[in-house]
Amino acid sequence: MSTLSVWRFSTPEGAANAVTTLEQLSKQQLITVHDAATVSWAEGAKKPKTQQLHNLAGAGALGGAFWGMLFGLLFLVPLLGAAIGAAAGALVGSLTDVGIDDEFIKRARDEITPGTSALFVLTSDAVLDRVRDAFSGQHADLLFTNLSSEQEAALREAFAD
Repeated sequence: MSTLSVWRFSTPEGAANAVTTLEQLSKQQLITVHDAATVSWAEGAKKPKTQQLHNLAGAGALGGAFWGMLFGLLFLVPLLGAAIGAAAGALVGSLTDVGIDDEFIKRARDEITPGTSALFVLTSDAVLDRVRDAFSGQHADLLFTNLSSEQEAALREAFAD
C-alpha cells in the first residue's frame, strides 16, 4: 500500500534537500518513491515554484495532471465551493477519497507560505529506522498523511526532534 505524505520545511531549500536524501534512500532500496513533487516559496515571491520530480517517479506515478490540479487548488483557487465547476468538483471528489479535502487545503495554504517549502511524496516499502536516520537534522513538519492514526503517530514520533 502506498502512502501520500506532505512535509513542510521552514526554508525554501528544505524540500530540495529532502529530495536529495530521498534519491539516496531510493537507490539503496530503503524506500520506494512512486511519485513526488516539491513546492518552494522564496521570501518576497508572489507565488511558489512547483516541480514534479520525474527522476523519482516510478510505475505508480500520479502524473502531472494530479500535481497540477492539487497545486492549483492550493495556491490559485479560492477554497472549494461555488467557484469550482462540476468537472473540477468531480476531480476534487476523487481527492477527498484520500483525505485531501477543504481542511487539508486550508492547512496547506496556512503552512506553506513565503520562506518555506514542502515535499509531497507517494511512497511504499520504507525501512523506517534507516529513513528516519537519513532525515535526522532536516527539520520537517508532517502536514498530511493518509496513514491510520496509529501509523501517523508512529511516523511523527520517528521524526520528532
